Amino acid sequence: SREKSFFRSCWIGVFWGAGHTLSLAIVGAAIVFLKLNISERLGGWLEFLAALMLVVLGARVLYRTWQDQFHLHRHPHAHTPDAPPHTHWHLHAQGRLSEHSGWLHLGLRPMLVGIVHGAAGSGALMLFVLSTIECPLRSLLYIAIFGIGSIAGMLIVSLLLSLPLQWTTRHVTSAYHPMQLVAGLFSCFFGIYLGLDLWSKLSN
Repeated sequence: SREKSFFRSCWIGVFWGAGHTLSLAIVGAAIVFLKLNISERLGGWLEFLAALMLVVLGARVLYRTWQDQFHLHRHPHAHTPDAPPHTHWHLHAQGRLSEHSGWLHLGLRPMLVGIVHGAAGSGALMLFVLSTIECPLRSLLYIAIFGIGSIAGMLIVSLLLSLPLQWTTRHVTSAYHPMQLVAGLFSCFFGIYLGLDLWSKLSN
């Protein structure tokens, strides 16, 4: 929701899928070569970590959207230059658009999110199937194919999400910040709901 570049939005999905694949590859290699078992309780805590991540990401979007909209400016009086400068809060209709140019935003952050998500519930089926394959070479091939599918899937999801977002930000500029607020609130509320549900199960 913060990207106005179609290309960068799609690459965020690619990096997310790469992080997801990396996490599953590490866990899958541990299952294949070290014969480790992922307990149901450990899987629950990993899912709880993913829920917490949703809350943090949503809160970050809300905070940065608020920062984009409201700024505190300090300036002197135009008619009385000798008077001490004062401050005003100003409301901005548009956010900072050229801020997200670094590797941290485009690559590392979505990859870290993908790593956390890959360690949680979405990889459970893959790990279950992986535990039934006896040949290590076939297991590694399965991980590779699953990873390619994960990256392609997130690229497609990012593409489908970015199309309406790109159109809206270019033709209905007043909807830019409301969309960010909706995305942040949804992420926070869904993360809290999921976290409370998992906490109740883990506490029993």
